[in-house]
Amino acid sequence: MEVNANDANFEKEVVEKSKEIPVLVDFYAIWCGPCKMLGSVLEQIAKDYDGKFVLAKLNVDENPQTSAKFGISPIPDVRLIKNGEVVNGFTGARPGEVIKKWLDENL
Repeated sequence: MEVNANDANFEKEVVEKSKEIPVLVDFYAIWCGPCKMLGSVLEQIAKDYDGKFVLAKLNVDENPQTSAKFGISPIPDVRLIKNGEVVNGFTGARPGEVIKKWLDENL
């Protein structure tokens, strides 16, 4: 499952949803090359994990409030949110196998 998160729906689509199922937030920008690579990898992993988490994508340029709240810089930045709280995260593009290992440890 994938959602497009933004400043207006972040509380409902990410924070509240994370109380039912973990939410992996991909903070990205359209102009960011590594973000595009990572985005594709995360989308495939979300399919592979088939419902174990929700992938939420948030464009930092279009949603400055949420980006600032989480102190996002540099990008790409990924945060795993469970029960309304950030439990872990990483910055920069990573290979799929590394992300899967990280997810397995944190889900």
